[in-house]
Parts: sequence; structure tokens; C-alpha cells
Amino acid sequence: MTGRMLEAALEHAAGTRPPTSARPAATVILLRNTPPIPAAAGPEVYLLRRQRTMAFAAGMTVFPGGRVDATDSTVADSWSGPSPDWFGKRLGCSADTAAAYVAAAVRETFEESGVLLAGPTPDAVVGDTTGADWEADRVALETRGLGFSEFLHRRGLVLRADLLGPWAHWITPEFEPKRYDTAFFVAALPAGQVTRDVTSESDQVTWIRPADAVTSVDAGEMLMLPPTYICCHELSQYGDVAAILNAAGEREIRAIMPTVRVDGDQAYLETQ
Repeated sequence: MTGRMLEAALEHAAGTRPPTSARPAATVILLRNTPPIPAAAGPEVYLLRRQRTMAFAAGMTVFPGGRVDATDSTVADSWSGPSPDWFGKRLGCSADTAAAYVAAAVRETFEESGVLLAGPTPDAVVGDTTGADWEADRVALETRGLGFSEFLHRRGLVLRADLLGPWAHWITPEFEPKRYDTAFFVAALPAGQVTRDVTSESDQVTWIRPADAVTSVDAGEMLMLPPTYICCHELSQYGDVAAILNAAGEREIRAIMPTVRVDGDQAYLETQ
């Protein structure tokens, strides 16, 4: 660790920085298969680089996501797919918390990439979200002028929970001033939809193979928090999107909160 993170970690280890509560959040690892170029086979992930002015993870490369909003817990009547209880058992939380995680994942993905994991029926997905009317709704959601449940009702849409696969569960270390209890999901980019560089919270977006992202981080060319890096490393082991989605159905998910090991005037993050 260096800079502000090191200072905060040492203060926490010394007992002078009490931990703050971790707020529930969700993130989605959007996936697509690489265009048919033999030298670049395999799945790609969608990544955003957060603005350097952000209070949390400034300058870091992340998946689309963000904290749970109050309206995320009110989408039960616009839900299609595995039940909140099923997601709760996978993620180790209550059904109500799991429903909010899933709703936040879908909402934040739309806000930050323009991709919407919802459709007019339980077996359909919106085909195009690039129109001016969709953009107006996206901005209204992003600025909290429109609640997610209201958005789904007005559009006559159901949230496609079946398109999300639980992948991981990470909790921000206790020394961080801003902490999140985050559920990670994987999802394939729906046919007909395209990602767009729309959110004001990022200054760069890209599709990249997970292995290439890991290489860039190792070379110091890209900054990532441990959960994003580890997820990319895990995903690099799979040959296509279908394999990742299948693996999501079988993963054992446990909450991981890195701890701090202090050695003199240095501090290191460790996971168990």
C-alpha cells in the first residue's frame, strides 16, 4: 500500500481509526465473446475507469456497479427468474437483501453502460436502448429523479434475474472510510444491445479479455482493487461466455473481507 490507503491502514491497525459500516452494493461483470480473431479468442469483460475526482476508488478500473438504492427493494412485482430466496441462499443473505442486490445490479448496469437486463416478458430482453427516450430515463435514474421500480412499471418491463449469475461477495476492508458490502454477478451482453460511454463517473471504458486486463495491472498500466483483479484472473480461465455462466451456477460463494497485516511502517492486504 502507498499514500492515503497506507495511512488509513496504519491508523486502523493502531486503533485510532474505528471502522465505518459497509453499505450494500452490487456490480455486474458484463461479458461478450471476442469477435472471431484467432489470436484473441475467449470472452471479454466491460470495464470502466473511474474519474480521478471520485471519493471512492478514484482512477481505478472497475465493473459497472454501485450502492443499493432505497427503491431497489420494491421491484418484487416486476421480477422474472430465480426467486430472491434463491439468490439469498447463494449469497449468504436474506431474500430481501438479495432482491435489492439484484435490482441494484440491473439498475447500475443500465446507468453506467446503457445495457438493460430487462424485457417486456419473462423470455424477452429489450433490444435497443440507444434512443433519446431511453437516455432520458437513464439520466433520471442516475440522478435519482426516477425510481427503478417506477421505471420498470412505466415501461411495462420485468427485471430478468435469470440473466444474472452470482459470482462473488466482497466487503471493503475495515480501514477504508467508504465501505461497501458488494455482490458480484456475471451476465452476457444481450443480443441487439450495445455498451455506451455514458456515465459521468468514468473517463474511459473498454472491452478487454480478462487475461489482458490482469497483464495490464501486473505491468502497472492499469489500476484495480483486489476484487476486480481477482475476478478477472478467475474469468481468464474460461474459454467463452457460456462456460462462465455455467460455472456461476456451481460456485460456492463466501463473503471475503481483506484484512491488514502491518510490518513496521508498511501495511499489506491479505485475504483468507
